[in-house]
Amino acid sequence: MRIMALDLGSKTCGVAVTDELGLTAQGLEVIRRKEENKLRQTLARIAELVKEYKVCKIVLGYPKNMDGSISKRCELSEEFAKKLTARTGIEVVLWDERLTTVSAHEIMIEAGLKREEREKIVDKVAAVFILEDYMNVNKK
Repeated sequence: MRIMALDLGSKTCGVAVTDELGLTAQGLEVIRRKEENKLRQTLARIAELVKEYKVCKIVLGYPKNMDGSISKRCELSEEFAKKLTARTGIEVVLWDERLTTVSAHEIMIEAGLKREEREKIVDKVAAVFILEDYMNVNKK
């Protein structure tokens, strides 16, 4: 069984999953929405991926402020987590995602990706960072 990580934005959702052994994280895709925070199709796509990859747990990025306080986006993430659990029936863990998008941009700049290329995949890369952090903290 795999773990999935999500980097939820206002119009996008980056998705990453572990390999079957739970050793590595791979970016899957970026789910895009036409309207900000219209989540029905996003929830449906995530549910499809949960079944396809036999996901047992979802780690959802929790965008705290740099001082550790709860942001407006945190409240939206909490609501989304409840919807995900209701839709998929599996546990959703909120995970501190501070600086994951910044780190994703930095690594892609180092790799020489142009801005347009980075914008297409930054959420997927950030989801990988969220998942890797979760895996590192929760090693068995």
